[in-house]
Amino acid sequence: MAHYNLDSLDKKILKLIAGDARIPFLEVARLCNVSGAAIHQRIQKLNNLGVLKGSQFIIDHEKLGYETCAYIGLYLQNPAKFDDVVDELKKIPEVVECHYTTGGFDMFIKIYARNNHHLLNIIHDKLQPLGLSRSETIISFNAIIDRQLPIGELPVEDENDAVDEYGEDE
Repeated sequence: MAHYNLDSLDKKILKLIAGDARIPFLEVARLCNVSGAAIHQRIQKLNNLGVLKGSQFIIDHEKLGYETCAYIGLYLQNPAKFDDVVDELKKIPEVVECHYTTGGFDMFIKIYARNNHHLLNIIHDKLQPLGLSRSETIISFNAIIDRQLPIGELPVEDENDAVDEYGEDE
């Protein structure tokens, strides 16, 4: 996978918009001492390269009554059915993440539930019928670190790993 070599302007832009996705581009331009058009072009380039993957509002699940966050390692009876299980997991709205992982699990998911009883129902009624041989559940009491990758700390990539402005290997 090719890596994009961020320059100091890219890093400053990413740091500002990661801190507040609603910051106006003209405010970013003012803070970066460049034109608004330059910011639009840079953000479009970062989108085209896949460095930025859109923007979103962050919903506080607890404010909506989803008080239980759980991570569940799934063991499939038939690992060949992995893609089918993923398709079914996509239909369960409480499943917010699904990961391919190393280790013993076939997959690892993150779920939000209203409470422990609701979590039990999700596991019993929605996950077990997917063909699990077993699962391991970890309940999170609280996320004490929840952040984006710190842009200012990213190293400058080796010249051989850089891509040009169009995402092509140089």
